[in-house]
Amino acid sequence: MANLTIRNLQKGFDGHQIIKGIDLEVKDREFVVFVGPSGCGKSTLLRLIAGLEDVTGGSIELDGREITQVTPAKRDLAMVFQTYALYPHMTVGKNLSFALDLAGTPKAEVQKKVAEAARILELGPLLERKPKQLSGGQRQRVAIGRAIVRNPKIFLFDEPLSNLDAALRVQTRLELSRLHKELEATMIYVTHDQVEAMTLADKVVVLNGGRVEQVGSPLELYHHPANLFVAGFLGTPKMGFLKGKVSRVDAAGCAVTLDAGTTINLPFSNAQQRVGDAVTLGIRPEHLELARDGDCQLQVIADVSERLGSDTFCHVRTTSGEALTLRIRGDLASQYGETLNLHLDSAHCHLFDAQGQVIRKALQAAA
Repeated sequence: MANLTIRNLQKGFDGHQIIKGIDLEVKDREFVVFVGPSGCGKSTLLRLIAGLEDVTGGSIELDGREITQVTPAKRDLAMVFQTYALYPHMTVGKNLSFALDLAGTPKAEVQKKVAEAARILELGPLLERKPKQLSGGQRQRVAIGRAIVRNPKIFLFDEPLSNLDAALRVQTRLELSRLHKELEATMIYVTHDQVEAMTLADKVVVLNGGRVEQVGSPLELYHHPANLFVAGFLGTPKMGFLKGKVSRVDAAGCAVTLDAGTTINLPFSNAQQRVGDAVTLGIRPEHLELARDGDCQLQVIADVSERLGSDTFCHVRTTSGEALTLRIRGDLASQYGETLNLHLDSAHCHLFDAQGQVIRKALQAAA
């Protein structure tokens, strides 16, 4: 078992609060990803869990055992850093076995664990090589292998793919996902890359300014963000936002008159909404489409287009200057400066209040 419980965790440096009272549960065999912009506290949170930073306040428990003040070596955790930190004078095999040799583990057991890690990570043919003879991806696998041989309760990854090129990042990401399933391990992974978060995680923890903004499955956060920050952070390209005011509220829903000069009818009904309230409408690129005759809801001016083969992302601006992105077929593209008529899928629109908090649809609120 490997269940981690964090209660009101805090960390300050020189009078500045970096981690501001975080509560979190990591369950056995979960793959949990901490994601957020630079400076949000995600790496600091991981280092607090690992014991590499002293806790200012709060507690950390592993399977019911208080480990807040326990030294890193006795926490039964293994960390993989952004830098590979391999011993250059040692072979791959020696790098893998070093921690076990240092702990006085019997030689036969060391050999067994190294062989198993090498099998899992396909490092068998590389055991006699030195780190300088390896590619970046191979070095990262050796760093992961050093964690595997220790058989920790929880694996901690601090942006382990940052030093790899784009193609190798994708390959190693898939290897990590397979590794999680094969080892049936509990893993906590830090990244600023939302694609890694969406593709790897069972549970995503979105951090901002030392606080947790939202916790949930990748698709839950993508389709039901709790606020403007989460909505704008998750998704490639990001969600577009349009400012407006509520112009009608009734049992059927509401209408929002946008600053861009059009009114959109939405299936939202909530007692907290009032006519005249300032709101922000959010729409993802895949829920915008070119309008058919007589179906125009929003007129925009085309900016640049990005052709990606299967898809084209057309960047556009409304008459009020707000930026949106439209996802269309790869064989289509807009011309710079042309006027486009768009249709919004109202069933997939998001609505946020003046404080940036989501306004739930009636069905969601009732559920």
